[in-house]
Amino acid sequence: MNIRKPKLWEALVPVLSMTIIIVIAILFWGLEPHIPIVLACIIASFMALRVGCTWEDILNAILESNFRALEALFIVMAVGMLIGSWMLAGVVPAMVYYGLQVITPSIFLATGAVLCAIVSVASGSSWTSSGTVGIALMGIAAGLGINPALAAGMVISGAYFGDKLSPLSDSTNVAAATAETPLYDHVASMLWTTLPSFILALIIYTIIGIGYGSQGYDLSRITLIQDTLSSLFNISPILLLPPIFVIVAAVLRIPALPSLLGVSFIGGLWAMIFQGASIGNVLESFHYGYFAETGVEIVDKLVNRGGLDSMMWTISLIMFALAFGGILEKARFTEVLIEPIIPKIKSVASLVAVTILTGIICDFVLTDQYIAIIIPGRIYAPLYDEMGLERNFLSRTLEDGGTLWSPMFPWNGCGAYQAATLGVPTFSYFPYAFFNLINPIVSIIMAYLGIGVLYKDKGEVKEAA
Repeated sequence: MNIRKPKLWEALVPVLSMTIIIVIAILFWGLEPHIPIVLACIIASFMALRVGCTWEDILNAILESNFRALEALFIVMAVGMLIGSWMLAGVVPAMVYYGLQVITPSIFLATGAVLCAIVSVASGSSWTSSGTVGIALMGIAAGLGINPALAAGMVISGAYFGDKLSPLSDSTNVAAATAETPLYDHVASMLWTTLPSFILALIIYTIIGIGYGSQGYDLSRITLIQDTLSSLFNISPILLLPPIFVIVAAVLRIPALPSLLGVSFIGGLWAMIFQGASIGNVLESFHYGYFAETGVEIVDKLVNRGGLDSMMWTISLIMFALAFGGILEKARFTEVLIEPIIPKIKSVASLVAVTILTGIICDFVLTDQYIAIIIPGRIYAPLYDEMGLERNFLSRTLEDGGTLWSPMFPWNGCGAYQAATLGVPTFSYFPYAFFNLINPIVSIIMAYLGIGVLYKDKGEVKEAA
């Protein structure tokens, strides 16, 4: 049976259904997003059958969509194992312990964002950054009395700034490949919008930090956390080596999955050497994470986490969301929804705005960062060529929307991962992820002002049309 082009209302049904079901289920009934997305998949499947898809088409779309993300799913599992072993080894507690000694509230937010950015640039992964130094920063924030949602937003900002500019990053390479532009041309192009946006975010974090610093902070709270951690673990500077191994692995260009598994096992070795853990304890931490009852709630929240099991919630959500996105893509629903917009694009500025908005919508509806880069890239590339724009201008714009808004929705794979890893709901850290919020706006404003618009005429920067 041939798949016909859907009508606009047919394409709208699954998208609106998912939006309505999720809003009602989460906001009014307090449910998790998993089952609402499954229901949306069922509705999308019926609509796909209506336009001529067979069950085999639908099943293949679901499987292909999940297959594209298979490595990412294994990385999520590896991060769960890493967190569990690093907790057992005292690695994260040591990072928190020493961090509380040297970091004050006034510099915490800006310093933390820069640290996350450095780890992301080195590792090529925002997930690695938030799953290692990000967790430690969340613990330090708790000790300093800083709003956890604000701290999580800071971690997201730093992690995604670094991820966006790293030549090792999957999203960076996907954007360059989609736009058919050299990788380093793409990275250089992103500096136009990414660097000013991050500087603005750092200024905001600094101002907020000064506000926290002027209020003072509870030294007894910090002392209690440090004393509890030192009674629970043998705290030593040597426990700070595993995070350094992560950076070394990145410099050596070891792929993310073997790198994370490797430092997970190093964490297990450290646990046996420095904390007296048995092999059984280590294997248990890989699977179930670390658990302790200290009687100090803030410390319990910090250390009782990690393990393969803790990531199953996230993995199942990602798989259901990818299934939904795969069905929409196979049935051409996304294509039909975007088509009416194209004739209204009359200038470079409007093209940039629509490209970014499409990426954000794809993050919301199709729930996958890579799809949110690839689909707008395929659709709008001819328009960039018609306007005489460089392809690295397209690739930059794809990342300004699709990459940066992927952690902003709880049913998107990136949002689900970050919420699970940092222990803060997506919509709680949303308003504090200043870099992710600012960058798309800066990109659109610069396009309207004609700043950083790259034309094919000798790669010159000209005034926007």
